[in-house]
Amino acid sequence: MLRRWRRARRPMSHRVAYSRWDGTQKGFDFSSIDLLEQMNDDLLYHGDVNAALRRVLQQGFEVDGERVQGLREILEQLRQKQQERLEDHNLGGVYEDIAQELRDVIDSEREELDRLADEAAQSGDERRAAITNETVMQRQLQLDMLPADLAGQIKALENYQFNSKDAEQRFEELLEQLRQQLMANYVDQMAEGMNNLSEEDLARAKDMMAELNGLLDKRQAADEQLPKDLEDPAQRNQMLDEKLQEDFDSFMERFGDFFAENPGTLSELLEIMARRMAAMSAMMASMTPAQRAQLQGLAEQLLEDMDLNWQVNQLSQNLQALFPNAGWDRSYDFSGADPLDFASAGEMLRELGDLDQLDNLLRSANNPGALAEVDIERARELLGDEAAQSLNKMSEIAKMLEEAGLIENREGRMELTPRAIRRIGQHALADLFKKLQQDRVGQHATAKTGTGHERDHQTKPYEFGDPFNLDIGRTIRNAIQRNVQHNNGSGTPVRLSPIDFEVERTENIVCSATVLMLDLSLSMPMRDNFLPAKKVAMALHALISSQYPRDFLGIVGFSEVAREVQPQQLPEVSWDFVYGTNMQHGFMLARQMLARQSGTKQIIMVTDGEPTAHIDDLGQPYFAYPPTRETVHKTLDQVIRATREDIRINTFMLDATSYLTAFVEQISKLNGGRAFFTTPETLGDFVLVDFVEHKRKLLGG
Repeated sequence: MLRRWRRARRPMSHRVAYSRWDGTQKGFDFSSIDLLEQMNDDLLYHGDVNAALRRVLQQGFEVDGERVQGLREILEQLRQKQQERLEDHNLGGVYEDIAQELRDVIDSEREELDRLADEAAQSGDERRAAITNETVMQRQLQLDMLPADLAGQIKALENYQFNSKDAEQRFEELLEQLRQQLMANYVDQMAEGMNNLSEEDLARAKDMMAELNGLLDKRQAADEQLPKDLEDPAQRNQMLDEKLQEDFDSFMERFGDFFAENPGTLSELLEIMARRMAAMSAMMASMTPAQRAQLQGLAEQLLEDMDLNWQVNQLSQNLQALFPNAGWDRSYDFSGADPLDFASAGEMLRELGDLDQLDNLLRSANNPGALAEVDIERARELLGDEAAQSLNKMSEIAKMLEEAGLIENREGRMELTPRAIRRIGQHALADLFKKLQQDRVGQHATAKTGTGHERDHQTKPYEFGDPFNLDIGRTIRNAIQRNVQHNNGSGTPVRLSPIDFEVERTENIVCSATVLMLDLSLSMPMRDNFLPAKKVAMALHALISSQYPRDFLGIVGFSEVAREVQPQQLPEVSWDFVYGTNMQHGFMLARQMLARQSGTKQIIMVTDGEPTAHIDDLGQPYFAYPPTRETVHKTLDQVIRATREDIRINTFMLDATSYLTAFVEQISKLNGGRAFFTTPETLGDFVLVDFVEHKRKLLGG
């Protein structure tokens, strides 16, 4: 397989030119935060940053009205480009063009023969006329007896003695042009100095192929000496190139003019040759049997040097063994009306081969880093600026996120960093609150000050009963000022008096503890409730950690069983592929978590289903639908226990059925908490606003 779909080139330093912005330049830039926001809902829904990157890679994204195309869109463009070429052209012109050139040469020779016969007849010399007519008849007969196939015609005309100098010159030019085009298909693009392919050039081409076959033999021998457990093809190729670099440099010094693309290593050169020879093979395979026979015979006739043919065949076999997936058996179904000549057909087949190679690379790309293998400039030639720019941007997104500290590679997998988790939560919070007034979220402010634990960074004169949190600086300053007033301008020595004491004010602190119970049963994604619910969880975590950092937030996910979820695990949480809504186990874990906390305590439960599971007396989960009496009783028993422990339960119901509504009303009656009947669109508004209002009441605001 061709490991790198790219044009080979020698290493070169990069130069960057800067100019003043004048408004005409067009650029498309986006930040890592923009990209993370594009992935936000995907990360919340599936919880896997690697899968999210793959989906962004496939679907593309849009920032500020600028579109980065995904692989699906680009692959469709590739398919359309290929289809257009196949539907517009046919390969009949490959040999028809040559046949027409030969017909023109023959017609030109016949015209000259007719002219000679007429001239002899008009001379009045019967003997001369007889000799000329006999010669003309012989030549005309030779032309009449030319074989039907192109190769046979060329071979016969090579042995034919032309009378027309013009026809002879055109025939020689045709042979030279055909040899050049044939060799160009084997030996990449010919350098400018090889426009006139001479016998000497053919000899050099033969020598070049012989040496290249020799280099391949050396490469094979060196490969056998490498460790067998070295399985990385790129690393293996690099080691082989280093071993053979001196031989390769010597080869390029003598034959570098054959290659316009300036390969820098043996591997790059071999890829060029493989692409060219595979394109020639594809041309043959895409022809009809008659066309193929014509071209094969023509190639054998034009390159009749047996050693050259052997070197070409040997090189083809070596390259097929080295690059078995280069498309040697590829064929195309041309169905258009525009015939391609020999040179155009070769270029078309190479272009179709490049489209295929790019198609294969993009289809196998399972992460953005794989796009680094794409030759962006060649992609631009094939698909245009927009697709090339999109491929370039896509190849950088993982690196961009990693350099920004939003993802990190852990044992081959990308994972979100704490910074990214905070950003996702902040984005979810902003998204949910964008419809609300900005002043709905308080800053934990209170007008009351008094005994507390947190410094308010303000002071007051000491009064009896105040905590003796003495502000030393202000107290000494008060003493100095008092002494200055009473000692005729002298503030020393400093003698403290109780009236100098100034103490620090403290903020009145009210802490609360909340456990969010998040339904992870299969019904949540089936009813499109999972993403809004998880977005609420992320937003609530962001709200508490930023606005109320001293409050506690615990998270419990529940389906057939319940489990505690750490905040840093929240982005990766997904639904469970099991049936069961075990509220009983969820309440049990929530109570245990809140038992370790102080202050006011509450449970916020988000669900779309009635209780259908519980933990039995043996500690095993039990599921039944419709809910059994035992499941309901065990769940309500946990509600009663929470009520005794002064834990309020507020329930937010999505897609509430009559049974769920009746059950939640029982919870509210037993516990004193509230029930909210909401939708995925309004869930966030209800939960977050209710939480903030609850905090305001606690603070007395």
